[in-house]
Amino acid sequence: MGNLKSVALPLLLAFSLLLLPFAESVWFFNYHIHVRNDLPSHNSPPHQPNLLLHCKSKKRDIGDRPMTTGQDYTWDTKINFFRTTLFFCNARWVGHKSRIFDAFVAVIDEDRCSKYHSSCMWSVRADGIYFSHNNATWFNEYPW
Repeated sequence: MGNLKSVALPLLLAFSLLLLPFAESVWFFNYHIHVRNDLPSHNSPPHQPNLLLHCKSKKRDIGDRPMTTGQDYTWDTKINFFRTTLFFCNARWVGHKSRIFDAFVAVIDEDRCSKYHSSCMWSVRADGIYFSHNNATWFNEYPW
């Protein structure tokens, strides 16, 4: 039994040290999710929200966010140990269209969102919902 302890303890310690960089990045790293309302406002009354955004994960419901054109809504999240963190949103363009989209998927966004200040950038536009990993180049990932 003593021999097992002398072998198992160093192996357990070595394994723990190998996981330390992974654990640090997963458990202590904040990701910032930004959703900006870039919808045209010409059909909306002044200062009236033309986008209703409802975002949530399995454990956290952010609730409804009425947004006027130009507003940006931001929240932070961390990736869980199993890398299954997921935030999805329902974007409702008042009087027009509605679309559900994945705002943060751990296995996809832990890499692509780390390129620009640990931020996932989304822009809701007249032809769809766009993603950017650098706030300069945008891709229409969710057409209406």
